[in-house]
Amino acid sequence: MSTRGSRSTRLHVIGPLAGLALAAGLVPLGAGSAEAHDRGSHHQAAPVVIAHRGASGYRPEHTLEAYRVAIRQGADFIEPDLVPTKDGVLVARHENEISTTTDVAQHPEFAARRATKTIDGVTVTGWFTEDFTLRELKTLRAKERLPQVRPGNTAYDGRFQVPTLEEVLDLAQRASRREGRTISVYPETKHPTYFDSIDLSLEEPLVRTLNRHGLRGPKAPVIVQSFETGNLRDLSRLTRVRLAQLVDAAGAPYDLRAAGDPRTYADLVTPRGLREIARYADGIGAEKKVVLPRDADGATGAPSSVVRDAHRVGLDVHVWTVRAENQFLPTNFRRGTDPNAHGDVRGELLALLDTGVDGIFSDFPDEAVQARKAWLRDRYRRAG
Repeated sequence: MSTRGSRSTRLHVIGPLAGLALAAGLVPLGAGSAEAHDRGSHHQAAPVVIAHRGASGYRPEHTLEAYRVAIRQGADFIEPDLVPTKDGVLVARHENEISTTTDVAQHPEFAARRATKTIDGVTVTGWFTEDFTLRELKTLRAKERLPQVRPGNTAYDGRFQVPTLEEVLDLAQRASRREGRTISVYPETKHPTYFDSIDLSLEEPLVRTLNRHGLRGPKAPVIVQSFETGNLRDLSRLTRVRLAQLVDAAGAPYDLRAAGDPRTYADLVTPRGLREIARYADGIGAEKKVVLPRDADGATGAPSSVVRDAHRVGLDVHVWTVRAENQFLPTNFRRGTDPNAHGDVRGELLALLDTGVDGIFSDFPDEAVQARKAWLRDRYRRAG
């Protein structure tokens, strides 16, 4: 079970389908309590839907409008990736390099800001949030990151600003009151080792901002995630909110590589690695192939043991990222040959839910909500 003790609680929340799940016997009364978690039990509640960068299949990612659409579609969580400005304000961008997600290249006043940097060992050229004050960044406008894949989203280019974490939290709290349900937030700290190296640490401003919004304990509607391990360990000492260790299907956490630690992501999801994660985090966010591996032809096969092993030590498992376009789907769920056409995304969602995961990140939260509804109904029929 998790060794985080009294600060530990389950990552998932009981969402709008809780009544159906209860009727199906999927959410025993008291599931999700710290007491149940500390006993090492793992009850299957209604899996949560996490809007990946907002409803990024329908609007440019990491905009307040993308988050609003996700909430209207029924998402339980909205996800802002966090990077800092020059003056230390956390903003929502997938990367600190912003030429693909904003119109910065069309601003001649910022032409001299173009630079080449090494981020996590990779050379990157462009414009970086840490070279702009928040006031300057607010003069830019967001654009679709994948215009060839999602041309419909380009109709919204230029309409929206880059939001701050404060604005995202305000949006979630207002929407929770309006919708009569809890809208949770799932921020990711991006490149924490790099930002530490330039004296723009992410952890302290993140915790201060969460505290200002009353998000302090394990029952708060927030989960903080990271691909690195050290900053999660730091956060576990700075805050009592829930934490999730992100795990890719290949490679290793950058902070471990930088320190000469040979452990990889594959090592983190062994039984021993999961026990170690449970010392500082409440769950893992796993790339979907970690949970549902693919064969040589790219088709899904039998589930791995990761969900079972994680549950045994009290960790929840959320998987990322489900997208509707063929190029992002396993081969057995593709339809036709156009890589940008939509395939059988519902089929992949149902296959992932069948593995017992506790939540799914999706660019298309409406599809995930509908798949969850169908999955729970099927479970209900089979149970009764």
